[in-house]
Amino acid sequence: MTDTSNRKRRSKKRGGPAPSTFDKPPIVTNHEITVAGEALRYSAHVGILPLKNDEGDNEAGIFYMAYMREGVEDRTSRPIMFSFNGGPGSASVWLHLGALGPKRVQTMDDGMLPPPPYHVIDNEQTWLTDTDLVFIDPVGTGFSKPRSPEVGKKFWGLQGDIQSVGDFIRLFLTRFQRWSSPAFLVGESYGTTRAAGLAGHLIDRGIALNGIVLVSSILNFQTARFCKGNDLPYVLFLPSYTATAWYHGCLAPELQKDLRATLAEVEDWAAGPYAAALAKGDELTPEERQAVIARLSRYTGLAESYIDETELRVNIHRFCKELLRSQKRTVGRLDSRFKGIDALAATEYPDFDPAIAVITPPYTSAFNDYVRGVLKYETDDVYQVLGTGIKSPWDWGSAGNGYPDTSDALRSAFSKNPHMRLFVASGYFDLATPYFATQYTLSHMGLDPTLRGNIATGEYEAGHMMYVHTESLAKLKADVSRFIGEALRR
Repeated sequence: MTDTSNRKRRSKKRGGPAPSTFDKPPIVTNHEITVAGEALRYSAHVGILPLKNDEGDNEAGIFYMAYMREGVEDRTSRPIMFSFNGGPGSASVWLHLGALGPKRVQTMDDGMLPPPPYHVIDNEQTWLTDTDLVFIDPVGTGFSKPRSPEVGKKFWGLQGDIQSVGDFIRLFLTRFQRWSSPAFLVGESYGTTRAAGLAGHLIDRGIALNGIVLVSSILNFQTARFCKGNDLPYVLFLPSYTATAWYHGCLAPELQKDLRATLAEVEDWAAGPYAAALAKGDELTPEERQAVIARLSRYTGLAESYIDETELRVNIHRFCKELLRSQKRTVGRLDSRFKGIDALAATEYPDFDPAIAVITPPYTSAFNDYVRGVLKYETDDVYQVLGTGIKSPWDWGSAGNGYPDTSDALRSAFSKNPHMRLFVASGYFDLATPYFATQYTLSHMGLDPTLRGNIATGEYEAGHMMYVHTESLAKLKADVSRFIGEALRR
């Protein structure tokens, strides 16, 4: 019996998918869209690459969708960008059909979604004008599967996830002969955690990046974990609370005039007097306490009595429920412009995130129609969009006892590759990964002063997925296009 037959027999005995399902040659189709009045021709490659163990057995398959611009004379000089979303447990559909790819889900200009059915349209803001694109679905997301749930545990953790996506990138560069191409990463949400970790992982394996784009970033989880004894999130979330209150018209008239001016004022107070007051704890005098309560009420739109009852510390879920309680509405966590309706207005936390509720059906249905009808990828498998394909708790490793943090891996990559550049995009109305928390993380990386100029940031008047807002979509494209050009000129 051949070795291949033995492997098939072992896989069947374990009850997992046959090894052949973990290595499917791509289905290639050719397309054309119009961008800025000019034809952009490209090929789409949709397939699965295998992840193997040390014995050479296939343990999982990673589904990918790659877009290559046609008419390029020297493919080795053409940039290539690897893209993934977050979760952990999210497929790459959001960046794919929201901002980067040649097609995007049709939305209203303000990011709100039209009634069903949902469709994709040509994306005139596609990043394919500047770089080839590879969308990666990590194991347990999209159509990517492990051999079995037990084997999947190897990939469902901070380090296993970084290693597996790194292995995919290495194999893709090999199979598509792109080792000489300028290489970029783009991650969103937990995908930024992954991207920072990958920067350190890949440079140690001989893959140096030209640049990284972080969309709605979280690298240091201490900035977002509302735990007793950790006052940092209360400070760092405050400007985003203010932005949300501004959007819904809950602030005093003088604070409603200029969002950026108001935020600058709040940032200074949050990082200074507010942080100092929280550090005092029970030593805060009654007069000092009342002064803080009054200022917090002014900057959040919440009642002074409510802030007093929360001990000057309003966590994200309470804020989302409380801000519009009098209207019997909640605000979204991923995008606080969105409103939700709970069963009872009297409860402490929202029943659901209205932002997720609004965006999930359009992206799910549009992708399933697009991947089969346009990209010609035929399968009866469920495309695992968000969380449902991960069959065990996420393994945070030693960081599970504290706060996961991949910012040091990013710092290390900068030190080893001083030519690498970083662009970080944040939404003012993002209550999941607040922009002020991102600024804090970037300024506390311990980066050498000579490398700080390699980092650029951009803020947008939208939420976590700022690209659902048409104006922000165009601004993000312009910012990233400029970033890629600058990274390639170094």
